[in-house]
Amino acid sequence: MVKVRVIFNNAQKEALKHQGLLTKPQGSLGQLEALAVQLAGHQNRIYPQITAPWISVFAADHGVSVEGVSAFPSVVTQEMVKNFSKGGAAITVLAKENQAHFEVVDVGVLNDVTQGGKLSFPYLHSFRVAAGSFNFLHQSAMTNEMVQKAMVAGCCAVERALEAGADLFIAGEMGIGNTTSATAIIAQLCDASVEDIVGLGTGINATQKQLKVKVIKKGLYLHKARLTEPLEVLRCVGGLEIAALVGAYFACAEKGLTMVVDGMIACAAALVVCEMAPEAKKWMIFGHQSIEPAQQCVFERLEVRPLLDLSLRLGEGSGAALCIPIIKMACALHEKMATFAEAGVSESEADLKPELIV
Repeated sequence: MVKVRVIFNNAQKEALKHQGLLTKPQGSLGQLEALAVQLAGHQNRIYPQITAPWISVFAADHGVSVEGVSAFPSVVTQEMVKNFSKGGAAITVLAKENQAHFEVVDVGVLNDVTQGGKLSFPYLHSFRVAAGSFNFLHQSAMTNEMVQKAMVAGCCAVERALEAGADLFIAGEMGIGNTTSATAIIAQLCDASVEDIVGLGTGINATQKQLKVKVIKKGLYLHKARLTEPLEVLRCVGGLEIAALVGAYFACAEKGLTMVVDGMIACAAALVVCEMAPEAKKWMIFGHQSIEPAQQCVFERLEVRPLLDLSLRLGEGSGAALCIPIIKMACALHEKMATFAEAGVSESEADLKPELIV
């Protein structure tokens, strides 16, 4: 059983009270008000701040990719890890612009990009569990040991973040074939129709989409006797980088570190966590609505609302990283706006809105 850090409700109540004193109509800043109150509970102070965001991208390959479910070959995972490490990917640009610490963690890329440690790549951590997951059409995607080791990789990333003084954690992912695994997880845990929630992933065509549907349905049927617990769903049809995300989210909830959940793959991991430890949701901020329909199932299941809708489907943690300035602005508005008394403005008699407490 995961022990989730308790939210500081008194700090939330004081922050909510402060929101009611600011020179604006009640609720007029929408989700920004709720963000400030949520973060106050996380940080146990009325005026929360975000000064040290941290981004970890977990990378691994998927055995199921040999079934033709992606528009790109598996080698792209390795090539993108190199691109991350050299600072050329979207997420690395966003990390730099937001002055966020960035790292990429190899949990299971098919080929070791460091060639056994002979080559050095900046920002790369090697925590290789295996050379990718297995093809879940023939066997479980991972063994129990693989799942546990991958989750440890996620926990270690959170520990590094906390040691560096991070106050916001973003987990990204890279792995050709991972939208197939993530969709399978979501379909099973949300009891959703595979046909209704399969998306375009890396940009597959209509024929590939139909193949993807068949692969996921076949995989879920093959393992149906074992799909009774969230971790078993993850083990049977998931992937190493998704397991690392799960480990990272558990660690954030246990140690009390605010996390921003990215797109569909990250939401699949968040769903596994919340199915096992519902209170963990209170430590999550959901970053954006991607164009992957499976993600909407997670939002409905968890009854959450994302901050942004920019029609993204890149992954990497990119949508979550785009939320960093918004989260910072929520904190700044909460702390720096004048109160009615300070500004000499007549105050509304409207009641405070307790639903802002997350």
